[in-house]
Amino acid sequence: MEKIFLEIPTINRKQEALDYLVENVKYKSDLNGTGSMDECLNGMAYEEWLLELEKREDIKYLNRINRIPSKTFFVVRENDNRIVGMINVRYNISDDKLKTWASHIGYGIRPTERRKGYAKTALYLGLLEEQKLGEERILLECTVDNIGSNKTILSLGGVLEKTELDEYDNLMTNYYWINVNDSIKKYYDSYKNYIKSVF
Repeated sequence: MEKIFLEIPTINRKQEALDYLVENVKYKSDLNGTGSMDECLNGMAYEEWLLELEKREDIKYLNRINRIPSKTFFVVRENDNRIVGMINVRYNISDDKLKTWASHIGYGIRPTERRKGYAKTALYLGLLEEQKLGEERILLECTVDNIGSNKTILSLGGVLEKTELDEYDNLMTNYYWINVNDSIKKYYDSYKNYIKSVF
């Protein structure tokens, strides 16, 4: 597997980012971790989406639209500079939101790049971002039938909390907790050669 890194979205990636969306649609794949970039499929301009990401750094704005603080990244392969996925890292989630099973990380890998280990490495990079943001314990969720995502979460130390019906999409969903610092230390040797930089 090639090395990957996280990159903050910019206008320079516009066409490639839109191609990423189109590929997911072509393969009838769910779009996860896009930080609402999938709204570009519904008429939002890419430039508007970039502005929305900036606005979501304002706590007052987030409270007004009832959203959680988050950072969105492209997952980029180093050797050819290609977007292979996206990840949305959420933080400072209130206890009330956690009680409704709001999760800390959403991520996705483009269909033509799956089963290459990128999801696990991207999640490890996500844990590093959570650590920078001061999160010590994070909640992740995925549907019961998403075998790949369940394996990915378990491979990074996920501990199953419960399985229940998600009222948002009416699907049976697994909820996992990960201890951020413990997992970063435990799996460092497994991922250090596949990420552009660690610390």
